[in-house]
Amino acid sequence: MTNTPSAPPSAFLAPPPGARRPDPGRRAFLAAVGAVGVSAAVGAPAYASDRAGEGVRDDAYVDVQLLNITDLHGYLQGPVGRDAVIQGAGGVSYTVGGVAAMGTHLQRLRKGRRNSLFFAPGDLFSGWEFGAAAFADEPTIEALNALGLDFATAGNHEFDKSPSFLTRHMMEGEPFPVVGQDTGFRDSTGEPFQGADFPYYSGNVVRSGSGQTVLRPYHVEYVQGGLGNRMLPIGFIHLTVVGMENMPGSFHPGLRTLGDLATADRCARELKVRGVNAIVLCIHDGATAGDDFNSGSNPSGPAYDLALKVSPDIDAIVCGHWHSRFNMMVPDPRGVPRPFVEAGYHGQVINEINLYLDPLTGKVVRDLTVSTSHPNTRDVTPHPKLKAIADYWAERALERARSPIGRQSGPFTRVRNAAGQSTMGDLAADWTLWAASSPVPAYDDSNIHPFVPAQLALVPLAPQDGRPVMRGDLVPSADGGDTVTFGKAWAAIGRSSPTVSVTVTGQQIHDALEQQWTKDSSGAVRFAPLAVSHNVRYSFNSAGAVGDRVDAAEVFIDGAPLQPGADYRVACTSRTVLGLDGFPALATHRLPYRFERDCESFIAYVRAQPMLDPSPLKRVTAYEKKRRSEGDRITVRTGSARR
Repeated sequence: MTNTPSAPPSAFLAPPPGARRPDPGRRAFLAAVGAVGVSAAVGAPAYASDRAGEGVRDDAYVDVQLLNITDLHGYLQGPVGRDAVIQGAGGVSYTVGGVAAMGTHLQRLRKGRRNSLFFAPGDLFSGWEFGAAAFADEPTIEALNALGLDFATAGNHEFDKSPSFLTRHMMEGEPFPVVGQDTGFRDSTGEPFQGADFPYYSGNVVRSGSGQTVLRPYHVEYVQGGLGNRMLPIGFIHLTVVGMENMPGSFHPGLRTLGDLATADRCARELKVRGVNAIVLCIHDGATAGDDFNSGSNPSGPAYDLALKVSPDIDAIVCGHWHSRFNMMVPDPRGVPRPFVEAGYHGQVINEINLYLDPLTGKVVRDLTVSTSHPNTRDVTPHPKLKAIADYWAERALERARSPIGRQSGPFTRVRNAAGQSTMGDLAADWTLWAASSPVPAYDDSNIHPFVPAQLALVPLAPQDGRPVMRGDLVPSADGGDTVTFGKAWAAIGRSSPTVSVTVTGQQIHDALEQQWTKDSSGAVRFAPLAVSHNVRYSFNSAGAVGDRVDAAEVFIDGAPLQPGADYRVACTSRTVLGLDGFPALATHRLPYRFERDCESFIAYVRAQPMLDPSPLKRVTAYEKKRRSEGDRITVRTGSARR
């Protein structure tokens, strides 16, 4: 690689379409705080060459700092338990996490840097943190605005609700559906939600029908320091994990993802044509490469495979999604090293890539590249503004958890009877049918198929992956009160996945009921029951062979016998229609239609009911039929079978 600057391309004279310039004013709050206690960087950086390891002393090049985090998932206070401890060089442990500490570390890292960009390759909001999710993830956006995030790649979880939720609510601040109840909450300053101060991008998420991208595929940032103090462009290509539309939380019939290699190479070519000679790939997909957050060993995974093949015009690859921590150099297709990094999850790590640009061409001087990952340690003075934001939303979350949303006349538990039925399962099935009985609002652009009301609901109580939609029981308080609080309902039902309705045949429904029984490798029979909605009744023979326990004539929907050749509209979870719950009969379906996520939908269901009443367990009847030795049948009933 040459050390002599070459002639500048004419394309630098005007910014290409989509160009952005860093706005130092957005980060003024960090500089205004004053000196605070910080920890030094930990571990050895990754160097592109021995020359980079010796340190750069040549002012002829333009120094650019790229700071990134990933998979924050709304953990403003930081992770807990084992997620709060990471391992560095020599097995040294660090307690990490929290946006208050991150604000302090970012202040130190940015100090004195003229060209500093802070970004993330996805999954910043949505996930599992109640304090953010209970407020439509608006707390996360407020914190990221305060941290001075410049831009982000859309991960799969950014699509957990709908494309319009990302673009119109999170990016533009449009509140829906009910201000102060579902979105549009007051932030830590008392102001209504205004949306993100930064844009989201993705080059490979497109509409199923039109093929149009939901977000812009790439963009250009400009940095200072070119010849004559000219602004130099850096292009950023953005990719979402392939198959996002078929993941349980982000299941979207109206979306599809394009191949990552072809998309990245195409975007790199377009950027080069526009005169952009420094390019970074931000991909929400990852790899594994050992346990040390500031090094990498034995890498494997889809992002690593991509890193070895993707265009050599790309100078650095920043990953996410796998919740891994690594920092290393990998060779591009020409054998030239470039950074390949992933910065953990839940605010554990801040990665820093230092690029050096030729001031005339804007090309990256690859052999000077250095990448360092910094643990977001908590042994620092918390940043006052970020601490105030995190503490405010933590207190609001406690208040919201205590807020009443409905009433119940008795307990709902997951304890199952001999037929596999439980009051909690009945409640889950009834809510699922309710959720799939009305079309999604006009602002929700998740679907391409027309709405058809569901006729019944089937909800796995013990799926093969061990993650049922029921997470707990819903019981009255110890003092006998009948109030259902927001927190109690949230904890009882929901895996942050949407309810889905599909068209299947009666035969498929029958087959799904048969698939409640399976045999393991030892031949033992496993019973993983399905909860059915209030309008379904059926019987099964507990002594029958696996695959021959349910007679279609003993299955009734709204009082009518199941017709194997007829079509039915079934409501269930996204996991079920994706074949992840152990009911493959429902994985082959037609006309999928997506509804609201389970956690929000169940809250709405409780609000809509005058009283939650546990009903008698009479939806499913088990009986036993055996043969006498002479071949005659005898029947021992555990309940009355409806014929």
